[in-house]
Amino acid sequence: MTKEEWLSKLFQIEHYFDTIKNSYPKSDIRDIFLGKKGELTLLLKKISEIPVEHRKEVGLKGNELKKMIEEFVTEDYENVSEVLNEIDITLPSKKINFSFRHPITITLSKIIESFKKLGFSLEWGPLVEEDFYNFKALNFPDHHPARDMQDTFYIDGLFDSEGKNLILRTHTSPVQIRTMLKYKPPLRVISPGRVFRSEAVDATHSFVFNQIEGFYVDSKVNMCDLKWALENFIKDLFGNSAKIKFMPSYFPFVEPGAQVEVSCVFCSGRNINCKVCKGVGWLEMLGAGIIHPNVLKNCGYDPYQWSGFAFGAGIERFTMLLFGIDDLRTLYENDLRILRQVV
Repeated sequence: MTKEEWLSKLFQIEHYFDTIKNSYPKSDIRDIFLGKKGELTLLLKKISEIPVEHRKEVGLKGNELKKMIEEFVTEDYENVSEVLNEIDITLPSKKINFSFRHPITITLSKIIESFKKLGFSLEWGPLVEEDFYNFKALNFPDHHPARDMQDTFYIDGLFDSEGKNLILRTHTSPVQIRTMLKYKPPLRVISPGRVFRSEAVDATHSFVFNQIEGFYVDSKVNMCDLKWALENFIKDLFGNSAKIKFMPSYFPFVEPGAQVEVSCVFCSGRNINCKVCKGVGWLEMLGAGIIHPNVLKNCGYDPYQWSGFAFGAGIERFTMLLFGIDDLRTLYENDLRILRQVV
């Protein structure tokens, strides 16, 4: 190796060091340049190949670069040592506030695990939606009174392909449409996430809350399949003593539709003074039904070949029951005392 070749290689290593020194941990920088197989280490071993009269000159430049890299990778250690020398280690330590999982997070994890046992997979969707996915494909025609059921946040200045304002999704059902347009049956999917509605905040309502949507599409799916899935889910969540019943209800995207009620997990219907169920013994927990043929058509499915069921529920409602919370606002006040109770 000639003197010029060696100096050129040294220049390349220096340039490489300047390029990556702030992009990698310093321990990695040390290994890359000064380790047993480091770039600079291997180059310095080849100094014996250079003519004797040039070794001193190139060796000096090589050692200067080595010293610069060593100082760079050790400067933090020296700073830490200086700081440690100034610390009085006899002082009592500060109390550490450990973090806890939020009750909603705990509830969501339990719900997801319950449905995974039943063979459901997980899908997520955007919070900002187009009118087509949030309403039209779900059998909410333009100007239909059914749209009044959901108070919607519209985003000024942002429009979809049809020229309509983008919106904050009012439910997680748009994920059902996106999934059905993307995949072919059979499908068994749940989709949790935040949703938004222009509602006043009180003990049971909020303008932002969490919801979970689930659906199953296959051949010959009926209400018996729906009842079986929800019954197993509720028993897994609240125990084998929990019961469910269906009450007729209207939702544009299912036909027939049902309001799913769960036996009160606090009094089992035996306490007329129960604050949770008001002595009725049942709690409204989910909306469900058989997927409307129009929804199947909008997703390119033949309603004569495929059928399915869908359901949706607010995660906060399950959280309040699981943890005995009677005011929805408690979940959003960031009170650490609440989190420490449910760790």
